[in-house]
Amino acid sequence: MDLELVTIGTELLLGFTIDTNAAHLGRALASVGARVVRRTTVGDEGTTIGDAVRQALGRTGFVIATGGLGPTRDDVTKKVVADLFGAPLEVDRAYLEVLRARFARLGRAMPAINRSQAEVPRGAVVLPNRWGTAPGLWLEGPPGTVVMLPGVPREMQGLLEHEVLPRVQSRISGAGRPAVVTASRTLRTTGIAESALAERIGGLEDGMAPATLAYLPGVDGVDLRLTVWNLPADLANRTLADRADLLRPALGTHLYGEGDADLAAVVLSLLRDQRLTLAVAESCTGGLLGARLTAVPGSSDVVVGGVVAYANAVKTAHLGVSVEVLQREGAVSEPTVRAMARNVAQRFGTRAGIAVTGIAGPGGGTPEKPVGTVWIAAVLEDRQEAVQRRFPGDREDVRRRSAQAALDLMRRLLQGQPA
Repeated sequence: MDLELVTIGTELLLGFTIDTNAAHLGRALASVGARVVRRTTVGDEGTTIGDAVRQALGRTGFVIATGGLGPTRDDVTKKVVADLFGAPLEVDRAYLEVLRARFARLGRAMPAINRSQAEVPRGAVVLPNRWGTAPGLWLEGPPGTVVMLPGVPREMQGLLEHEVLPRVQSRISGAGRPAVVTASRTLRTTGIAESALAERIGGLEDGMAPATLAYLPGVDGVDLRLTVWNLPADLANRTLADRADLLRPALGTHLYGEGDADLAAVVLSLLRDQRLTLAVAESCTGGLLGARLTAVPGSSDVVVGGVVAYANAVKTAHLGVSVEVLQREGAVSEPTVRAMARNVAQRFGTRAGIAVTGIAGPGGGTPEKPVGTVWIAAVLEDRQEAVQRRFPGDREDVRRRSAQAALDLMRRLLQGQPA
């Protein structure tokens, strides 16, 4: 089943808002056997919205549009589509009461402007929105089928999952089409460059068919995404599992998870399994490492605390780094980072500790220690490892790469792997 997406919003064209809706729609629709063949983005202007929807209907007969369903004057999607179908807008009394009840639960009277959100094209199916005020709409007629969804990501995703995907699946199966899906599986690596990864995998790529393999490099590492197209669900899952099994040995210790696995969550799980608690000491990352860890639900049973020691005086007073070491070796050095990791664990009474110190830039570098130079240390009971890294990118890239590398060093200690 082929269809097109039309995402609506001038803010998308200006770049102030990233179009995450289209990405989510593409993945979700592929999982039930529907294929997005084209995606068009237009601003909040009636003529361009009408042209985009009409042309898309002419190509596939099925369009999903997001955005332009709010109560303000720039929300014109519903009226434009209604005009294309020759379906005048009418007040849906039942949905109007739903809106009033929603505002009443919030202790507010419904503004008069919101009444327009209860106006629907004649013959449209109202898709109830439990996450906001603009309902989804499913409209069918001689031009084809148009599904209109709100642009707010949470609302769009809720309506897609509960209202749209079941109807799309039913249409595919009702048309006698084979139940096929497009599915993907992602292997997550860190600490290895894309080119080095490609060298390791090179000889295996021909054996990936019918799956395709994509390299997805980012600041935190390189993801490998396997994808199969138009296969029955069971065969798709078996094929992806088999191809992932072929890749894993080549990825070695750089592989830390699959899917949307987060390295911080992996580290916390390993610490929890070994009944260990953790403290962190940060200089150049300025709390980013602690934020990564504590963003994981349930982290409070593992993470005890930490110190952001930007100034040398703080490194001395709160982390026990000697003045002599700082004067002789500098703040960005192996002796300093080892002392930070060891002492933060001692002072917080934990058996595991991580420390980071470096030069994030854009200034502060020297020929001996250029911008991007980072020292990382991890302590695990009576073991300690320290590594130096030279990271590319701007200040934020260096900080993010440093936090990821620190987590990876702790992961390796916990799994008994080389640093």
